[in-house]
Amino acid sequence: MKRVALILSLLLPVAAQAETTFDNGSYTCDRGVQVPVTYVNAEDLSVAVLNVEGSQITLQVEPSASGARYGWPSDGSHYVWWTKGPDATLLWHDGEKGEEVELTSCTRN
Repeated sequence: MKRVALILSLLLPVAAQAETTFDNGSYTCDRGVQVPVTYVNAEDLSVAVLNVEGSQITLQVEPSASGARYGWPSDGSHYVWWTKGPDATLLWHDGEKGEEVELTSCTRN
């Protein structure tokens, strides 16, 4: 949680921190992989901080047709976390090749 707080202190302006909400959860995905997630919502920023197989990933909310999609604002390679209700999928976005599924069947515990 300390690491999340440090990241957020860099991303969120001081005024927005007072109105910030945190939603901690965990998902169980295919292969039994556990994905702890902290959703952080403020007036001007929404992020998901994931812990996936030993790596911490911070993603910003992106436009989506359905559910909530989190990624990184770049045309380069990055992870994408897409949730709808209690279910989620982790994708790898390659700027040139498109998206490949990394973890499927993720269900919030």
